[in-house]
Parts: sequence; structure tokens; C-alpha cells
Amino acid sequence: MFLALAGLAIAAVPLAAQHPGQWLATWAPSYTAAPPAPPRWLAWFDPVPTYADRTIRQVVHTTVGGDRVRIRLTNEYGREPLVIGAAHIAVRDSGAVIRQATGRAITFGGRTGVTLAPGAVTTSDAVEMRVPALGDIAVSLWITGAIRAATRHSNARQENYLSPRGDFSAATTFAPVMTTSYWLWLAGVDVVNAAATGVIVAFGNSITDGDASTPNANGRWPDALARRLLSSTEPAKGVVNAGISGNRLLAAGMGPSALARFERDVLGLPGVTHVVVMLGINDLLEGTGQSEVRDAVSAEDIVGGYRQLIARSRERGLVIYGATLTPIGGLTRPTVAAVDAKRRAVNRWIRTSGAFDGVIDFDAATRDPARPERLLPAFDSGDHLHPSDAGYRAMGASIDLALFRRTGRKRASRHDVAAEVAAAGGQGARCCLLRLPVTLSPDGERQFFSLTERSR
Repeated sequence: MFLALAGLAIAAVPLAAQHPGQWLATWAPSYTAAPPAPPRWLAWFDPVPTYADRTIRQVVHTTVGGDRVRIRLTNEYGREPLVIGAAHIAVRDSGAVIRQATGRAITFGGRTGVTLAPGAVTTSDAVEMRVPALGDIAVSLWITGAIRAATRHSNARQENYLSPRGDFSAATTFAPVMTTSYWLWLAGVDVVNAAATGVIVAFGNSITDGDASTPNANGRWPDALARRLLSSTEPAKGVVNAGISGNRLLAAGMGPSALARFERDVLGLPGVTHVVVMLGINDLLEGTGQSEVRDAVSAEDIVGGYRQLIARSRERGLVIYGATLTPIGGLTRPTVAAVDAKRRAVNRWIRTSGAFDGVIDFDAATRDPARPERLLPAFDSGDHLHPSDAGYRAMGASIDLALFRRTGRKRASRHDVAAEVAAAGGQGARCCLLRLPVTLSPDGERQFFSLTERSR
């Protein structure tokens, strides 16, 4: 028996203070849409797979652990219903193998299956399970109805497994018919941990997403931060990676702009208390493959976007840190010198304006002292833009863990935030904020907040 959900996405209001029994995100990806499907007569040429009567076993590397767990699912970009016949969660052993004794069936409103209409999201029932910190969890979904894999995170840097036909959700192992480096439909894993004190969200682009890091090794800078934090004496927190490769701050690129997805990927996460913003380099680089750049994004435009994120974070009582943009010297683009000048101007503002609650200086942590416009050779993956595994470790190691002791400011009034956002719009921001009425769910913990963009 299935529970059907309408296509209405509602995001939870984050709390700055944690209480026993509160849900905390331990892992969540940020989703984008697959390319549009080709015409029906070219369906055989579609590079995006369609799944039916298959089990997909997806590997999640937790941050904070807990003694209860739930999952969140999304069919945000789907054009067909997502029909799940069974779901299961367990500690992973290796590959597609799970530790059977740890396995638990996942239900939705007491039912074993669930159907998500196009655009819908849902949260499972709570499951009693000891979830390890910094461990691998396998979430297995039996997809019964045919659906195109349109809702995805395409740079997982993690191998996931597709079964032969049938329900293998609770199987200890199966022989995969294929593997994929995407996460599909799994919007997040949440835990209850009475000792934990919040969730940190790393909000960024491919450098946060871990592009060029070693697959299956959890070598992204947020992974390095989570390992340091959870092995220290600092209060435990979840660390969520909300990076999307190719993402831009002000305009849609790979996925919606950061301004447009901030509600979904940051403010709506259970238990969020802190956010680290590292965005803007893709905006500055847009169009630099040509010798002349039309309508180029300025440093002031980037600052205006930051101010909007700051204002919206303050309204929700979050602590928000600005991370400087890492070096790009060595890129073979005609206008890279001009872009680097803008990058350095943005970094000066991050360091000196006092607008953020603090600064994480990734530029200083990764640059070559002899040629500060470039990454240190040991930290360069080879493309002169993305760090190497060592570079990502250096980024994670450079963060002062004491920053996350800070608690959020008192929430500003709606009028205060509206004024702050209006001021931000006057400083080059190429976007506008759409204020919608607050709508509460029965538990009083959900509201709408939307952003719309105008074209440049």
C-alpha cells in the first residue's frame, strides 16, 4: 500500500538552539535537473536512464551520529510519479554489501511504499537505529514505476549500485548490473542526537562539491572539516555539503542560482545553525572564454549577492561565515587577469567589511606564497581551479573550530530584513527578493520563503 503526496515543497524553519529529540541533518546533497528528455522518437538516444523495477542502493557518509534516523526523498524535477515499493537503511560493509544485523525497513506513514508526484518531497517515519558518526550508511530504494532519473546530484564522487530487476532493498548484497556516481531522489538523512548542538552547511560550487577529489574517499573540504570537528572536544554538529559543481551565486548555471536555492539547501535543513558561503567564482568566470565579455559580473554584484544571503541568514538566527575565493592563476582564458582582479576585490571585501559573522580564509590557506595568484602546486589538481586532495585537506584544516561555538543573533524583524535586503539590492545585486506570506504546518515548524530572479 502506498502513500501518495502532492507536489508541494515546504521547508522547515531552522532553530538556532538545539534540544533533545530535535532532528539534525547528518547528510544532504543539493539537487539539479537532468537535461530535458529528447522527443519520443529519439527516446533511445536519451543519455539519462529510466528505471523501473530496480533497487538503487546509495551510499551516504554520515557526519554526526545518532540513535534515531529518518530519510527525506524528493521528486523535484521529475515529470512522472516516483513510485517506491520498499525502502531500507543499514550500515554499509563494503561495495553493495550491508551489515544485515543493522538493517531496518523504512516506512512512510506506517506504509512500506510511497508515491511522490512530480515536484513533491516527503519525509519517512523515524527508525530506531544506531547511526555511526563518520560512517557509511546504505539507503536502498526499490523503484517500482518507470521514472527518468531527472532529480539528481551528478557529482557524488561516490559509487552507488543498481540491482537486477526486483526488490533487493533488504538483501545483504546483490550483483549490481551497473554503478552510478549520481545520488538520485535521496534528499537527506537526519538523526536525533541529544548531545549534538546544530548543523553546519557548506554552501558552494564545485570546490565545495569536491570536484577533482578522489572518488569514494570523502576527500572534500567539508569532509575534512567534519572529521576534525567530530574528533575534537568541540560540541558535535552535523556538516552538510550543499555544493553544486558549476553553480553560480547570482544566476542559474548548473542548477538554480545560490540565491534561488538558499531556502531549499540551507534554511530548510533540520537543525541548521551555521552556514559557510564560498560562491562567486563561476559568476566572475562566466563568458571569459571569449576575448570580450559582455555584461560581465562585477565584484560589487557579488557583494550584493552576499548581502542578501547575510540578511536572510540573520532573519533565521543563523551564523554566517564568508570564505574567500581560492586562486585561479594559470587558467588559459583571455580575460583571466581581469577576473582575478575582481576575485581579489571580493576577497578584500570579505576580509575587511565585517558584514559576515566571521571569515574563513581559503585563499590564504591554498595560495602559493611565491605566486599568490596561483594555487600552491601541491594543492592544485592540475586544472588551476580545483584543489587536489591535499588542497581540500588544507582547506578543512585551516578552519578555526571555535567559530562554531558562536550562536545566532537575535532574529531581526521583517521590516529590518526587508530594509537590509533593499540596501543590498542597491549595491549591484542582480536579483530581487519575493516576500511571501508565512504559512505554518500543523507542527508550526514550516514556512514559505521564495526568491525570484530577473534576467541580466
